[in-house]
Amino acid sequence: MKLATRVGEEFRSTVNWTVGHGLPVKLLGRAAAHGDLQAQMILSGRQGTDVLDIIEQLRASGPLYHSRIGYVATSHAAVKEVLVSEAFRTGFPTNEGPLGGIARWSGPRHLHPVEPPSLLVVDPPEHTRYRKLVTKVFTRRAVEKLRERTEIVASDLLDAMAARSDSPVDLVEAYCSRLPVTIIAEILGVPESERGRVLDFGGAAAPSLDMGLGLRQYREVNAALKSFDAWLGDHLDELRRNPGDNLLSELVLASDEGQVLNKEELRATAGLVLAAGFETTVNLLSNGIALLHDHPDQRALLDEDPSRWATAVEEVLRVDPPVLLTGRTSREDTTIAGESIAAGTMVTTVLAGANRDPEVFTDPTRFDVTRANAREHLSFSAGRHHCLGAALARMEGEVGLRMLWERFPDLQLLPGSKRRSTRILRGFEVQPALLKA
Repeated sequence: MKLATRVGEEFRSTVNWTVGHGLPVKLLGRAAAHGDLQAQMILSGRQGTDVLDIIEQLRASGPLYHSRIGYVATSHAAVKEVLVSEAFRTGFPTNEGPLGGIARWSGPRHLHPVEPPSLLVVDPPEHTRYRKLVTKVFTRRAVEKLRERTEIVASDLLDAMAARSDSPVDLVEAYCSRLPVTIIAEILGVPESERGRVLDFGGAAAPSLDMGLGLRQYREVNAALKSFDAWLGDHLDELRRNPGDNLLSELVLASDEGQVLNKEELRATAGLVLAAGFETTVNLLSNGIALLHDHPDQRALLDEDPSRWATAVEEVLRVDPPVLLTGRTSREDTTIAGESIAAGTMVTTVLAGANRDPEVFTDPTRFDVTRANAREHLSFSAGRHHCLGAALARMEGEVGLRMLWERFPDLQLLPGSKRRSTRILRGFEVQPALLKA
């Protein structure tokens, strides 16, 4: 029976991969070969092309690019219009029609960040119900209370790095990942002994947001998500038995009252908050380190006036955002940037394109820590799906970058930095450096 079950699961996973990745990649490859810029953007990792170069081509073609797949919004106005519009729902039209039925039948039986009931892909009233439960922990006042703890954690990590400053250190492994995972784990009641596993789960599952995974990687990602789902269930059971002063305990207790979340919704919400609480901040920190390293004139401005650090973080988010794009599907016939959009049409909103719109940002490719309107970027999305952890990410980015450069002002990045292969999340997988303490 176990063998039959496993064979059945492998068959369904192969079918799901074929529908969601295999066939689309073939179609995308043909479209890319004929000059389709959206297809080239999706496949840029496979082709070794810098995705930002393709995004610039998309943006230069107008506010709304019509591809063989759908539309791509790249201007600041068009992207924001789509994100805040009630005429669009989250996600892609992958669950519609005959292929959609096959995708639903063959889809994973465990939590997945882009499958309901994930916050990323549900809309009101479910989204309103989920979000209400978690926003209170991420209020500006609550986040500021965490600033002192974040500084202590950062200081401890920097002390550990200084102890081995005579040899190269991977900043992603030693600092950029450990700072946010420690903070979110403390917020959510994850014991210290389990934080390494959470970090591993996050890294392994990050490609799940992308289209075009190979079959082997697809199975590895889903195995990681399945393991994370099982671990999360055990963790929630432990919090149910021994609740603490943390968000997950509050969610568990609310669920037990039968008024708010069922078990599936609880796992999906808790899992997304846990993973999203550090995944994007890892990218924010590593991207910020690279930008500040390559712009010593901007570091000098921060040395002159440390009050500029908050703006510096906004500028990092604008120039090199941790999340490049997101997707929406039109619920009804509508209009965006003067173009008619039929119901059921996919519109990809390129946050990185909006952030470099010359209509909004003067000399948009220039990194400027004094930029007055840097905060107008759309890196945290907009509308009802605006990132609920934005205040936490901003605080951790400011503390993490400021304390790193204050401790190691002569830090040198070494050859060997490697970008993550993911297309939606953008950051560094490896970032070797010599600290020169």
